Amino acid sequence: EFGKKSLPILATVMPYSFTRHDGRVISEKDVAGRVHVVEFFFTTCKGICPKMNRNMKDVHERLKGEKGFLILSHTVDPDTDSVAVLKRYADSIGATLDTWWFLTGTKETLYKSARQSYLLDNPENNSTNVDDQFIHTQFFAVVDREGRVRGIYAGLKKDEVEQLVSDVRTLLKEGARSSTTPAS
Repeated sequence: EFGKKSLPILATVMPYSFTRHDGRVISEKDVAGRVHVVEFFFTTCKGICPKMNRNMKDVHERLKGEKGFLILSHTVDPDTDSVAVLKRYADSIGATLDTWWFLTGTKETLYKSARQSYLLDNPENNSTNVDDQFIHTQFFAVVDREGRVRGIYAGLKKDEVEQLVSDVRTLLKEGARSSTTPAS
């Protein structure tokens, strides 16, 4: 509506293929039409990840009832975080797995996704050997129903997490309005 700041389009998510916590391979097609929050973390992290995932759990609790909402948590340590490890981790934090997916893949694909699709790390870091790299980012990205990044938020800051929840609600409404189903 008038005077309301619309969320900018920061990037478009490139096609991808990752393996979910249940062993199923998923791609961008599986999340099309859903507003989703994206993060990169690793299960053995003792530093920022537990705090980030406490905040993500809060986001999850507040939004999991919304139709068309999803969280994608990607590991940055695929050598350690197998499908089974991700599933155990998800269970340990009480994630509702139909709306909170834990994903793994090759390190190269994961890191490229973090940098180029979600802008959660400096793309210039792509020039160095992926084996020597480690992404450790506290940022969350919000992606709209069309696969466009619409916001990046500091996952450790309560006020930014509040803003994220509010922006997700805005995007959920936005998609519901512009869908092709006629108003009843």
